[in-house]
Amino acid sequence: MVNSNMWNNDPKKTAWKGQVGEWYKKTVGVEGSYYHQQVIMPNVLRLLDLKPGEKVLDFGCGQGILGRKINNEYLGVDLSADLIKEAKNLDKNPKHSYVVGDVSKELKIFGTFDKGAMILALQNVQKPFGAIKNFNKLLKTSGELLLIINHPAFRIPKHSNWEVKENKQLRTVDNYMSPLEIPIESSPFDKINNQISYSYHYPLGAISEMLFDNGFYIEKMEEWISPKKSEGPMAIIEDKARMEFPLFLAIMAIKNG
Repeated sequence: MVNSNMWNNDPKKTAWKGQVGEWYKKTVGVEGSYYHQQVIMPNVLRLLDLKPGEKVLDFGCGQGILGRKINNEYLGVDLSADLIKEAKNLDKNPKHSYVVGDVSKELKIFGTFDKGAMILALQNVQKPFGAIKNFNKLLKTSGELLLIINHPAFRIPKHSNWEVKENKQLRTVDNYMSPLEIPIESSPFDKINNQISYSYHYPLGAISEMLFDNGFYIEKMEEWISPKKSEGPMAIIEDKARMEFPLFLAIMAIKNG
């Protein structure tokens, strides 16, 4: 059973604010990181399969990368006022709106949406159960919810790593079933500007239960690998490992009544 009160809400841990927000903007950039451009956004647009007239709700929208890729009516929500300001500056589509809000708490948003998305953001929310609950309130019946997360089995910050043994590149994991709160340093080698944010790990079964408890059933899942190619003496085993261990997990869920 998922304990939705596992961690007390701490506003210092909840979102990418202040200097952490600045670090995030620099890291992701206007068009998104390499993985946003090459893997995530093309597949997100394919899975959302937006039709004319459909309304989109985007939690943890950051600088509005998804919003700028679509022409549907769209609302982006993020706790960081700096990121929302950046999104408004970059996205001049009159169909698009951006608001500051904590997606894990009650939101003052009215109306219903056809499709929801949360792209690499659920893992940064201290109480993800609350975010899924809000999607249940705001999506129409049979509305679709797309979650993109770092793969919970193979890509756990500070708890998964690469190991080379007997001419094979292996993926090692030291925790999986236990929920984790993981501090992430923005600039570990720059102690003056270094800021701490938090990543939250749940096993796949817990994520499934969060969806089920909030009225969603999982329609499909996809695992996405890295398209990068290595050079040099380790290229063969590194490229093989990339094919075997996915970076991202996509979950498409449907609101059931």
